This record gives sequence, C-alpha cells and structure tokens, in this order.
Amino acid sequence: MIERIHLAIVREVDRQGSLTAAAARLCLTQSALSHSVRKLEEKLGTEVWVREGRSLRLTQAGQYLLAVANRVLPQLDLAEERLQQFAQGERGTLRIGMECHPCYQWLLKVVSPYLAAWPDVDVDVKQKFQFGGIGALFAYEIDLLVTPDPMPRPGLHFEPVFDYEQVLVVSRRHPLGGRTWVEPRQLVPETLITYPVSIERLDIYTRFLMPASVTPRRHKTIETTDIMLQMVAGGRGVAALPRWLAEEYADRMDIVPLRLGRQGVAKQIHLGVREGDLRIDYLRSFMEMARQDEAR
Repeated sequence: MIERIHLAIVREVDRQGSLTAAAARLCLTQSALSHSVRKLEEKLGTEVWVREGRSLRLTQAGQYLLAVANRVLPQLDLAEERLQQFAQGERGTLRIGMECHPCYQWLLKVVSPYLAAWPDVDVDVKQKFQFGGIGALFAYEIDLLVTPDPMPRPGLHFEPVFDYEQVLVVSRRHPLGGRTWVEPRQLVPETLITYPVSIERLDIYTRFLMPASVTPRRHKTIETTDIMLQMVAGGRGVAALPRWLAEEYADRMDIVPLRLGRQGVAKQIHLGVREGDLRIDYLRSFMEMARQDEAR
C-alpha cells in the first residue's frame, strides 16, 4: 500500500516546504504529486497534511510517515548503491562518521594505508548527522562511527581501538606552563577553549571540573584545532585535547600539555558498527587496521 514514492514525496515536501518545489525535485508534475498523495490518503483513510494558508502542515499521520521515510529511504538508497557496485565488480563505500573533533588527524593515519590495502573501496567521512552519531548508524547514514563516548544499544557493536590521555594545553609562557599537572581550582580564572560540543560530552567538565564544583571564568568554542591552538599559544585561553595531538602541535607551537589532576584522565577511541555489518570484510579490516595503528 505504501510505496517508495509516497515516502519520497512526504520527505521532499518537508524539506522543500511546498508541493511545487518537491515536485521539481522529484521530477514530477505538481498534479501527479498531489494525485499520488490523494490516492494514498484515500487508502489509509486519513490525511497526510492540511493546508494553512499557503503552507502545508503535516498531520499526526504525516509526521509518522515522515519518520518512516527518514529511516527507510536511506536504507533503500544504500541497498541500490551497494547492488550497483556489486554489479560493476566494486566492493563498496565505507562511510565513516566522526563524533570526535580531534580524532580526524588520527583517522588520516589509518585511512592512508587502508586505501592502499583496499583499492576497490571508497571512503567517505561525515562529521554532521541528521540524527546524531548513534542515530546515523541506525538510519544507515554511516557505516562506522568514531567516538570517544560509546553508547551501547541493541544491534550495535563498539570496539576500543586507541587509548589516549586527555590533557590541558597551555602556552609555555602561561603561569601554569612550568607544571606537569593542574588542579581544577587553577582553571577558575581561565578562558577554556573547546570544540563546539555540549558540556555534558566534554571530559574536562564531566571528569575534572564538575566533580570539583569548578567552572572556568569563560567558555569559548572553536571548530578547528589549528585556530584553537593558535589562540592558546597567544595566551588567549587554555584547551583540553588528547596528549598525542597536543604533542604533535607542540613541536611547532609554543604550547605544552599538562596532566588533568595527579592521575590524569584516560580515554579510548571506539569504533561503532551495526552488528549485522561485522561480516563485511572491508569494514572489519578497517577496524583491525585501526587497532594495529595504535600498536605501531
């Protein structure tokens, strides 16, 4: 009863905001689009959307149908793409999602030898998802998720592949620059620079500052690592990064990494995949090469 075109129409009307724009996007006439939805509404016995002036508003049934479209259509698109690749003798595309801003540099070290080992597999990296990292896996937006904060769910499999230490990065000329570790209270007068991630997912807050009931004077977000560390080197603030990344930049910038507390903050990079995809040889190979990279 519900066909793929019905799902595509509901999704495109929601995206484009009008029947005319949706019809153009789907290469249909507006009358053909309207007729298709009208027949569906007759079969279902309920309206998909209602007009409010010049705009359309999805009904409760329409909202449900949109949710189904957002889940199902990406899976159908992926299935068609994979089948075409099989027909052409190709292996496929590994779509990697990133929930870890500083992990991009680490990923590059793995991708280079992977592409050499699997010349018939393409790699695509995404850093923004419609449903978040976990939702992107379930919605088939991505095939593999790189995250420092795994969230186990039925149907998903996470593997730790890289251990690292989260550290505070300061300018060498900073008053803390001569120390090897810092206490939470020492960050009270500081401007803390982080990636644009919610505080609930920032380890320097959840595992260092919040347990001590401490907040920095100011919290500033910057998307790129280079600009963030230029700010730190210039004395504009302090930042929290993986030690391995901070040490790479310390070779060419006037910055030093400091341990967060006497014991430090230990972390792991995890790779998350759908359990059903674990049998895909080129995906499993990527996970194995990621673990081998740490060993090297």
